[in-house]
Amino acid sequence: MAVVCPIAPRPRFARLAAAVILLIHNRYRLPGGEERAVEDLVWLIREHLGEEVEVLERDSAPLGNRRAALGLLRGGLAPEDVARAVRRTGARVVHAHNLNPAFGWRALAAAREAGARTVVHLHNYRLVCAQGLCFTRGEDCTRCHGRDTLPGLRLNCRGGSRAEAAAYAAGLALWQRRLIASTDAFVVPSAFALGRLRELGAPLGGRARVIGSVQRGPAERSAAAAGRFALAAGRLTPEKGFADAIEAARSTGLPLVVAGDGPQAAELRALAAGADVRFAGQLPAAELGALRREAAVAVVPSRYAEILPLAALEAMAAGLPVVATDAGGLAELVPDEGRCPPGDPAALAARLQALWGDADAGERALAVVRERYAPAAVARELAALYG
Repeated sequence: MAVVCPIAPRPRFARLAAAVILLIHNRYRLPGGEERAVEDLVWLIREHLGEEVEVLERDSAPLGNRRAALGLLRGGLAPEDVARAVRRTGARVVHAHNLNPAFGWRALAAAREAGARTVVHLHNYRLVCAQGLCFTRGEDCTRCHGRDTLPGLRLNCRGGSRAEAAAYAAGLALWQRRLIASTDAFVVPSAFALGRLRELGAPLGGRARVIGSVQRGPAERSAAAAGRFALAAGRLTPEKGFADAIEAARSTGLPLVVAGDGPQAAELRALAAGADVRFAGQLPAAELGALRREAAVAVVPSRYAEILPLAALEAMAAGLPVVATDAGGLAELVPDEGRCPPGDPAALAARLQALWGDADAGERALAVVRERYAPAAVARELAALYG
C-alpha cells in the first residue's frame, strides 16, 4: 500500500517558482535509522532549501512474502504510482531511499519518464549484498561481487527462508544494471561506504556523492560531566556488538543503559545478569534524546563495517564523548581518542573509563558535527546535488 504524505513548506529563502522534491521509501518491517534519516531529510528540504516536499511510502510489513518476492523478481510493483505522483506534484527530483522490495528500478524509470531527475540514497550495501550489511556468520563479508549474488544465497545471509534468499539473490542480479542506468546520481553517507561499494563491484561510475546525515540541532555545549551512565542505543542484533558493551560495563563496574530492541534482546538480558545494566527498550526519539542528556558517555560497539551509524552521530550531536569501534564509517566520524578495535571488550572498557564524563571530549565531538553534519553544511551539499 502506498501512502503519500504532503508536508507544507516553510521556506528560509524565496525561489522563483515552487519546486517539489518527491521522496520515495519502502519502509522496513522493523523501522529504524533509515526511517529517521528520511524524516530528517524532509525537514531539511523544507526548512533549509525552501522547497516543497512529499513522501511516497510503501510498507514491507503488510506486503507479505509472496508479494515481496514478486516485487524483487519484477523489479518493482505498480511503478505507475510514482509516475502519477511526479505528474501531480510537478516534482523535479525523485529522491529514493530503500527501493526493495516494492519500488525497484521500475519506479526510477517511471519517475524519469514523467520528467523528474532521479537520486538514489544508499544507506546500506544492498546494491550487491542481499542482507545489506556485509556481515555474516559473525564476521565482515564481501563474498558477493557485482551481479554475482550466489554466495549470499548459499550462506542464506538474510536468515529467512531459502525462497526469500533466492528471490533477493535473483532480484539483485537481474536488475542491478537497470537500477543504476535509471539513476542520475547516488548519495552515500560516508567515504568508507563509497569505497566498500566499489570494492563490492557496484558500477556507480562517477555519479556518487558523499553526503552525511543531517543533525537538526547540535547541543549548545557538552553536559557529559554531569552524566550518570554509559548509553548504548540501536537494534539488538549480534553485528551491533552490544554483548561487548555489556562485558565492558561488567569489568569496569560502570552503569550501562541499553536502548533498543531486536532478536538478541533475551540473550543480552541473560548475559547482563549481575551487572549494572538497564534495558530501556525501544524508545521514541524524544525519550532517547532525554537519555542522552543524562549520559556521561555513549558507546557504539559495532562488530561490522557500518556505513555511518546514527547512534554515534546523534550522540556526538548531543555533546557526548563517544567510544566506538574502529569499523567502517565510524573511523571517519568518531575522534581518535574514542576508537578501539571491534570485538575487544577489554579495549572498549579502557576507552569507556578514559572518556567517562569528559566534557572536553564531548565538545570535540560537537565540533565534528557542527562542521560536517549541521543543517547548513548538509543543505549546501544537497542543493548542489539537486541542481
